[in-house]
Amino acid sequence: MPSLVSHPDEVKVVSRRFGLGATDIDKYVELDGYKAVQQAIAKGPEWIISEMKASGLRGRGGAGFPTGMKWSFVPKQSEKPKYVLVNGDESEPGTCKDHVLFLHDPHSVIEGTMIAGLAIGSKLGFIYLRGEYRYLLKIVEKAVADAYAKGFLGKNIFGTGVDFDILTQTGAGAYEVGEESALMESLEGKRGVPRIKPPFPAVVGLYGGPTVINNAETIANAPHILLMGGEAYARLGSERNGGTRLFGISGHVERPGVYELPMGYNLKRAIYEVAGGIKDGKKLKAVVPGGSSCPVMTADEIDVGLDFDQMGKAGTMLGSGGIVVLDETVSIVEFALRTIAFYQHESCGWCIPCREGTDWIKKTLTRVYNGGGNKKDVDNVQYLAENMLGRTFCPLGDAAAMPTIAFVKKFRKEFEDYIEGHKAGTPIITVEQLVGAH
Repeated sequence: MPSLVSHPDEVKVVSRRFGLGATDIDKYVELDGYKAVQQAIAKGPEWIISEMKASGLRGRGGAGFPTGMKWSFVPKQSEKPKYVLVNGDESEPGTCKDHVLFLHDPHSVIEGTMIAGLAIGSKLGFIYLRGEYRYLLKIVEKAVADAYAKGFLGKNIFGTGVDFDILTQTGAGAYEVGEESALMESLEGKRGVPRIKPPFPAVVGLYGGPTVINNAETIANAPHILLMGGEAYARLGSERNGGTRLFGISGHVERPGVYELPMGYNLKRAIYEVAGGIKDGKKLKAVVPGGSSCPVMTADEIDVGLDFDQMGKAGTMLGSGGIVVLDETVSIVEFALRTIAFYQHESCGWCIPCREGTDWIKKTLTRVYNGGGNKKDVDNVQYLAENMLGRTFCPLGDAAAMPTIAFVKKFRKEFEDYIEGHKAGTPIITVEQLVGAH
């Protein structure tokens, strides 16, 4: 678990209460907690959505869709109940930001959920935590219970005549349920496999009712946006990418941790200044900029801004904000195998391209890693990944394919040199030992 670290370049918005005891509801209230939701009740849904649109807040789970626009898609009239679903199923390798929110400021997630509910006309919200985050469940459940005890949740909240309830739920450790439709299936007590779209959740979502689904960090920003104003929040970031972002910087850096930086902050500066540079004075080899599903960047590609648009132009993605730094000692062959082994294990098996594609890529890279590969295997890996891309029900297939394609294209010579140097070699280690017990 990353410790609380700090750097002068940080702009603390969503993390401003970290380390101040804000898990205690009285301390949270003292630090302006639950003011935004009362303001939202007084000013109404149209004002909330207007401020959220003005903020330029885009989904912090990885998709980067404008939050205010997403909320506006929910129909005002509905025969079925409307729901708010907070996605706290943080399972992307390299990503370590949402858990610090639950750990240090759970009430901001609760308050943000209430604000989203007010915006769309919902009376019930769900906070869904990753199964491995069960240790955080007690913290979140206590925060919810304290909010009920204060009259902030339940019937007639704040004495305003408005009702709103929140329920918590944990998953069973499946990466797949981080996809929004699989998340709804899981919450409904079914197997966590994706739904075919359309219909989209805003119209037909949880239990068939209109549903807003947002990442925990996205939701936690809502109270801060309403208090400071949407336009002021937008000015903190770059064009079309409002506000700040929690970035988890890990790997071979001197100061790993979770840092809150303005959207558009330079990636190279984040590594060399904020995180203290490459550990032990070694050279940088590669960077995974936003969690394991994002195409890898070489050392000479990192002078770029950390926002959705600039990273897209650079041929990769901002993703979930997990920056993984790899030094010169890392074997890309091994790293690629570790990556695809994760996705092969986590594939739900619902569709053939993902189920079979991840398995064959893993088998091929395992053979290469163990010394039995040939140069044709490198072409086969790329061919398999390219034929997975865009052909699966949910983005998991793409999440496996995109980094694989980038590994091969950008480090082909390393793959070929590895194969040449390990002809007819004996396995140094089994793939099970390499990737861990799956």
